Amino acid sequence: MDISFLSKTWLFAGVEPEVLTKLLEQVHAYSRRFAKGEAVLHAGDPVTHMGLVLQGSVLIAHEDLWGNRSILGRAASGEVFAETYACVTQEPLPMHVTAAEPTQVLFVHGAELLHAGTSGLSAPVTANLVRMLAQKNLNLSGKIRHITPKTIRGRLLSYLSAQSLRQSSYVFDIPFNRQQLADYLNVDRSAMCHELTRMQREGLVDFHKNSFRLIQR
Repeated sequence: MDISFLSKTWLFAGVEPEVLTKLLEQVHAYSRRFAKGEAVLHAGDPVTHMGLVLQGSVLIAHEDLWGNRSILGRAASGEVFAETYACVTQEPLPMHVTAAEPTQVLFVHGAELLHAGTSGLSAPVTANLVRMLAQKNLNLSGKIRHITPKTIRGRLLSYLSAQSLRQSSYVFDIPFNRQQLADYLNVDRSAMCHELTRMQREGLVDFHKNSFRLIQR
């Protein structure tokens, strides 16, 4: 276990390395590797452990009975997923979590981690969880804002503008491929790609794969 890496993540920031080693033993943390496309967590399952991505990334998505998928977010190396459900007992997970690439995940028992934080073994963890949940709320608010426009162009402009602002640059990379971006914005992939091409021809954006450049007029 790379304690140096873990101590730099949001979840364990501020926890001394020797304390973190004891903490991981106390909460029965364990890691597992997943192949690209493999299910990490299934919708409908009760969740007791949150996941911290050690390598790779995962997609968090909701899928209905007819196969319609909406991507809610992505967790990359050092980021956490399913923490809300791991800390609330008997609440089934309403979404799927899938490895977006070869991925390694550290699983941490939510209730045991909260107990460790309140017992004084790792006081910073509770504060870290609060900050993480606040950030997740901001991310969810952002998604709602991006899918509010009625047109595909409106949704693309909202999302790309937010990414530019977040990365403080008109040139930036996004964490999604085309299908994932379409699923995130709740639009048809072909129609979205057509709209991106039109926006490029009109001089609004330039792009190559997941790299974008916004062009000011």
